[in-house]
Amino acid sequence: MTIVYDASINERTKRKAATAPAAKKAPAAKKTPAPKVEVPEYTPGLAKEMAPLYARVAKVIPSVEWPFFAPYIYEINRLKKQKNAVILAHNYMTPEIFHGVADIAGDSLQLAIEATKVEEQVIVQCGVHFMAETSKLLNPHKTVIIPDALAGCSLASSITGADVRAMRAAYPGVPVVTYVNTTAEVKAETDICCTSSNALKVIESLNAPRVMCIPDEYLARNVQAQTEVEIIAYKGACEVHERFTPQELRNYRETDPGISIIAHPECPPDVVAEADFSGSTSAMINWVKDTQPAKVMMVTECSMSDNVAVENPNVEFIRPCNLCPHMKRITLPKILASLHTMQDEVTIDPAIAARARLPIERMIALNT
Repeated sequence: MTIVYDASINERTKRKAATAPAAKKAPAAKKTPAPKVEVPEYTPGLAKEMAPLYARVAKVIPSVEWPFFAPYIYEINRLKKQKNAVILAHNYMTPEIFHGVADIAGDSLQLAIEATKVEEQVIVQCGVHFMAETSKLLNPHKTVIIPDALAGCSLASSITGADVRAMRAAYPGVPVVTYVNTTAEVKAETDICCTSSNALKVIESLNAPRVMCIPDEYLARNVQAQTEVEIIAYKGACEVHERFTPQELRNYRETDPGISIIAHPECPPDVVAEADFSGSTSAMINWVKDTQPAKVMMVTECSMSDNVAVENPNVEFIRPCNLCPHMKRITLPKILASLHTMQDEVTIDPAIAARARLPIERMIALNT
C-alpha cells in the first residue's frame, strides 16, 4: 500500500510565509524584447528544397500550414550550425519542431543522457524549464537556452526543496527518489533521480524496505503495484495526465472495440488498469513500433501521437488530445529568436547545482 505524505502542515507554513512582510528586492532587470527575425520567403525554390521533409510529415502537418513553417525550419537549421548549437526536443513538441529542427529527440531520460555527449557549445532545449535545468546541470560549462523561460511544469511547481526537507524529517532515514520532472532546488535535496521508464529499477536498486518516490503520486502508485518496496508518495500530478478517466477509455472501446489503448504511468492507476499497456514515452513508442496495431490511442500528451505517427504510417492513431500548455509555449519563431539572442539562458546557483547534479549522475550511471 502506498503512503501519501500529508503536506497540510507544511502548506500552512508556506501560506504563513506568503503573508509575511516581503523583504525589499532589487529592481528586476528589464528583459530585452525579442527582435523581429527575418525569414526567407516561401519561394518555389525553397518549397522544392524542403519537399523531402514535408513528404515525411505531410500526414500530421496540413499543407496550408507548411508555407509558414518551412522558412523557419530552413533558417533555424542554417543558424544553429553557425551558432555551434544543438537542439534537443522532447516527444511532446509539435511535429514541425520534433521532425523539422531537432538534432536529438526523445523522453526525459534520453535527453538527459544525450545532453552529456554533445560537442556543440550551445544547447537549445525545446521542452520545459526543468529539462533545460537538467541539461545545464550535466553541461555546466556550456550555454543552455530555452526559447521561452515561462515554459514550466505543473508537476515541477507542486513541490519545493522545503517540502522535501519536511518529508525527510517526517520519515528519517528513508531514501528519496525524485522524478526528473522537478527543479534543481528539489533535486538538490534528493538521493537519486528517476524517470517514468526507470522508476522501478531505481527504487529497487536502493535495497531499502521503504522509499520516498516524489512528487508524482500516480507514478508512485503505479510503481507500487510492481514492487514489494513500501513507497511513500507526494501529492503531485501532471495536469495533462491526471485529466484522463477510466470512463473516457471505456467510451473509446465501446465506439471502436478493436482499438489498442496504451497509457503513460503519470495517469491515475484506474486509467492504467483500463489500458492494454502502460509505459514511459519511449516504451509507448517502442510498443507501437513492435506491435503495429491497426488502431491505437496513446493516453498521454497529444503531440506525441503526431510524432509517432510519422514513423508508423500503417497505424491509425486515435487522439484523445490533452495538450500541455507549457510545452506549447515553444514555437519555431521563438526557437529562431533564441538562436539570434542567446535567450533565455538557463543559470543555476553553483551551490545548488553541485548537489543537484549528483542524483542525476547516479541515475544515469545505473542505466548505463
